Amino acid sequence: MRSVHPLILLFCVFSIFVMGLIMIFNTTSAEVLDHALSRSTHQALYRQILYALMGLGMASLVWFVGYRRFLEWSPYLLAFFTFLLVLTLIPGVGREVNGSKRWIAFAGISLQPSEFVKYLAPAYFIHRILELNGQSLELRPFLKLIGLIAIPMFLILIEPNNGTAGVIGLTVLVACVITQVRFKYWGLPLAIMIVIGGISAYHLPYVTARIKVYMHPELDLKGKGHQPYQAKIAAGSGGLFGRGPGNSLQKLSYLPEAQNDYIAAIYAEEFGFVGMLVLISLYMIMGYVGFQIALFTPDPGGFYLATVITFLICFQSFMNLGVVSGLLPSTGLNLPFFSQGGTSLMVNVMGLGLLLNIARTEKLEYV
Repeated sequence: MRSVHPLILLFCVFSIFVMGLIMIFNTTSAEVLDHALSRSTHQALYRQILYALMGLGMASLVWFVGYRRFLEWSPYLLAFFTFLLVLTLIPGVGREVNGSKRWIAFAGISLQPSEFVKYLAPAYFIHRILELNGQSLELRPFLKLIGLIAIPMFLILIEPNNGTAGVIGLTVLVACVITQVRFKYWGLPLAIMIVIGGISAYHLPYVTARIKVYMHPELDLKGKGHQPYQAKIAAGSGGLFGRGPGNSLQKLSYLPEAQNDYIAAIYAEEFGFVGMLVLISLYMIMGYVGFQIALFTPDPGGFYLATVITFLICFQSFMNLGVVSGLLPSTGLNLPFFSQGGTSLMVNVMGLGLLLNIARTEKLEYV
């Protein structure tokens, strides 16, 4: 039995990306016209295409280099992007947006190092596991490994970017499960971290404010509750078939910055339940193909990496759509391949290149 053809994966990603381009132009051009801004109505569209091309360049590189070498280089790449995370916190070097220092800007291009760490942290974990050559990981090396991964996670937390740090932590946990690290090494520490994290989050205004907004967005309609509340209105008003392409009312400044985390709400308003069903189906097919690639890969490294990449994309999709629908509190995670987000798009396209390389290796193994 063979895995499904990876071209199906490419079709799903391309379809989602094209739909996202249409919605980004649709949403941002309305914002430009509504506020009589001086920038072009096509600026966001051009930037998204530029980042997509840069992502294709990165995807081509990792495809030709191979996932095995990517795993071998992961310690050095993780160290480099950890250094960039430090730079984001330095005044005058990092760029601050809405109180968060997550970006480094150069030559007119903004780079978010934490997006790369999403892939590099589990890749580094997998690399260290593979170095054991089948031997079980003992407690002291495990704690050292987790300690090294915790350094970039801590830097991401103080940006602050709790959503990304949580995704990295959960992805490393998935890596622990699939690589069969002893449960007692990570099960008890995980429970302790959840308790400590819960207590710490309760005393962090940044986190408690998001939880209150999640529970009662109508209590802060002029602040943090505005976007979740308007997103519910947008998604609910779409009905079965939506208002039609370009006919969203919420994009006219009612739902600000909708092209980022809440772009699916505008999509739901214009294309309705049927449109959302198509979008969710594409993500589900993508996840199915990704896990099939992992399942039929004879190499353990390919299996581990394909699993965490597919999990990353699917989990972020679930979280974003959960936030837009009001099922989950705001996390700051965008919708992969769909939302506006330069670095996120680049890194996810790179992840796609790795998946295709793993699928290619699987095919060669059968020859």
